[in-house]
Amino acid sequence: MEKYIVPLEKLNKKCDPELFEHSTTEDLPASRELIGQDRAMEALKYGLSIRRKGYNIYVSGLTGTGRNSYSYLVAKEFADKRKAPKDWCYVFNFKRPKFPKAIGMDGGQGKIFKKDVEKVIKDIGIEIPKTLTSKEYENNKNLIYTTHQNKAQKILNELNDLAKQYNFVFRQTERGILSIPLKESKPMTDEELDNLSQEEIEELMKTSNELNQKAFDYVKRVKDVEKDLIKEIKNLKEENVLQVLNNYIDTLIERYEDNDRICEYLNDMKADIVKNYDMFMKEDEKNYLEGILLPRDRKEDFMKRYQVNLFMDNNGKSNAPVIREMNPTYYNLFGKIEYVNEFGALKTDHMKIRPGSLHEANGGYIILQARDILQSSHAWEGLKRAITTEEIRIENITGLNVISETLRPEPIPLDIKVIIIGDYFLYQLLYNYDDDFRKLFKIRADFDIEMDKTEDNIRKIGSFVAYQCKEEGLKPFDKGALAAIIEHSSRIAENQNKLTAKFNELVEIIYEADLWADMENRQVVTREDIDMAIYKKNYRNNTYEEKLAELIEKDVIMIETEGEKIGEINGLSVIDLGQYIFGRPSKITVNTFVGKEGIINIEREVEQSGSIYDKGVLILGGYLGEKFAKDFPLSLTASITFEQSYSGIDGDSASSTELYALLSSLAGKPIKQSIAVTGSVNQKGMIQPIGGVNEKIEGFYKICKLKGLTGNEGVIIPYQNIENLMLEDEVIEAVKSGKFKIYRVKTIDEGIEILTGIKAGKLDEKGQYEKGAINYLVQKKLKYYSDISKEYE
Repeated sequence: MEKYIVPLEKLNKKCDPELFEHSTTEDLPASRELIGQDRAMEALKYGLSIRRKGYNIYVSGLTGTGRNSYSYLVAKEFADKRKAPKDWCYVFNFKRPKFPKAIGMDGGQGKIFKKDVEKVIKDIGIEIPKTLTSKEYENNKNLIYTTHQNKAQKILNELNDLAKQYNFVFRQTERGILSIPLKESKPMTDEELDNLSQEEIEELMKTSNELNQKAFDYVKRVKDVEKDLIKEIKNLKEENVLQVLNNYIDTLIERYEDNDRICEYLNDMKADIVKNYDMFMKEDEKNYLEGILLPRDRKEDFMKRYQVNLFMDNNGKSNAPVIREMNPTYYNLFGKIEYVNEFGALKTDHMKIRPGSLHEANGGYIILQARDILQSSHAWEGLKRAITTEEIRIENITGLNVISETLRPEPIPLDIKVIIIGDYFLYQLLYNYDDDFRKLFKIRADFDIEMDKTEDNIRKIGSFVAYQCKEEGLKPFDKGALAAIIEHSSRIAENQNKLTAKFNELVEIIYEADLWADMENRQVVTREDIDMAIYKKNYRNNTYEEKLAELIEKDVIMIETEGEKIGEINGLSVIDLGQYIFGRPSKITVNTFVGKEGIINIEREVEQSGSIYDKGVLILGGYLGEKFAKDFPLSLTASITFEQSYSGIDGDSASSTELYALLSSLAGKPIKQSIAVTGSVNQKGMIQPIGGVNEKIEGFYKICKLKGLTGNEGVIIPYQNIENLMLEDEVIEAVKSGKFKIYRVKTIDEGIEILTGIKAGKLDEKGQYEKGAINYLVQKKLKYYSDISKEYE
């Protein structure tokens, strides 16, 4: 059996501390460079370099590989080369009040523009009342009044000349021009009118009607004069107001003449103020009642139209933004329109339009988590629409518009690069089921979980540790500690020739090792501190493993490590608790007898197995048929189960183990209980590699240690898993001292020889297996079952 034993030097691959140029990280160059992700970094930079529609980026990979932090760093690097984005303001639309206008301008100019408009409105509010109460204005107004009064009096004189013929006179009153009857060339008094007889009254009314018919044109001319008076007074006011506006607003227009949108807005504002100049006049204070919406409130409400909503202020920014939106809800991304409750009614205006993170990132980059944005369907659909149309539209989606007045702000042009970070599974779902995703996210940057264990990468990890020490104020790490970190990195990667790219797991050990060094009053972190940090981390999480070991030690869970048994074998599985993974031995038993059912998987029958496990069991039937039953029908019933297993089972790493037990049962030869087995098998009997090999070996070793090591204990692993071995020092010492063995096999035949101590047997020239071999005995039993089956049929 010696030829199957894994050499001692293959059980672990130590790191040479001398690879590091200096004795501690204090003298090593500190670097935050992303290590071992050349492919992902090239894709990320390529995607950020393309300024074309649809070339947004999906960053895939597992948590802890640096996909978040380095996506931000690379985006920041690109952002630093681009100029700061525009400022954006929302202003009142004087032509379409429900559609506020968006005005863009150079970064930092928005704040100035807002102040300029505020100052102009304030100045205008002072100057308009002054102008309309000035002596010059009053003189002009009086001149107009006098002129029109003379015109009206002249017409009235003509009318009175006519009225004298009817013994009447016309007088201008508050109720207009009225005709009054005369008596002795004097207007009749009310007493005289009351003393008139009925006949006199009727005669007077008849005369009055005739006169009024003839006076109609004169009265109309007087009213026209009054209308002209009102119009000319209004024109005089507007001319005076316009003169004020020209002095202030035209100066502003000249200042912003390079921005057509601002000039258009200011001209519209000027025209609106001319129409509503009266809103700038002071109200009579006595008209206000506290707590009631009266003229002052209406005026303040009205005056909001002249305010500027500085929507996006990029003042002081020298380069493009990089925004990480951690809660990408619809409103957080696209902004919203806020409302206020006034006497039970919800009201809003252009000053209550609020930006979202897309506005903040406009002109730069935004980083989103795939899982977060997909949880909000409105946000995901809105993002795709914004990228497609290249504009950001603000609209409320809560149904609030039904019970309140609403606005439709003008959309803002969108110039942005979107980086979505997620896992491979979500990428495949989106790519296969969302056609828009394919068009809009054409670049994928995939962060690997491991890298090659080259000297260059080893030194880079040393620089990474040096960076952490410098940034976090940690103690320096010596060469031995760095070597231990490299070995632990290979252990996480489960490969002697690889290093993990899950730097968050390394950082945890770095921080904890610094603490242990501090507790031991050491000024430099050593290998002992690294080992202690790893041990204590495991100790904090291995309660379940210890409980299982205790049950096995007390034979509550029956695992035997001595003797030999037919159809019984120790299999190995792993239990993943998140922060801790450990190997658990499980007893697998097989019973065989005549029948037609084939191989019965008890776990499958009770629905406790996964599809991969079921596939592994079904492969066993293919192996038996191909190897032993080519000349006769396979008449067999075999019952296979994991004993004392009360939860789900999946994976095919126990398929070879089950096959060994099946062959043992058929051959009637016992299996050594001191040897546990892991590895999957194909239909041709070739052993295939599995995962978690270190944990499986160490898990069985711990149980053997509990029950007492005799030197016969060991584990059979697939030949291909040798490069995955990064075993703990205790296990290596046990192997070195001959107390524990690790075998590697390529085929089922090799494994069955180790487990039974009997040759597997090969086919001779006649197509028969040599007598006494395991394969001979299996074939003989299967032929026997077939013959019995024929007799019964």
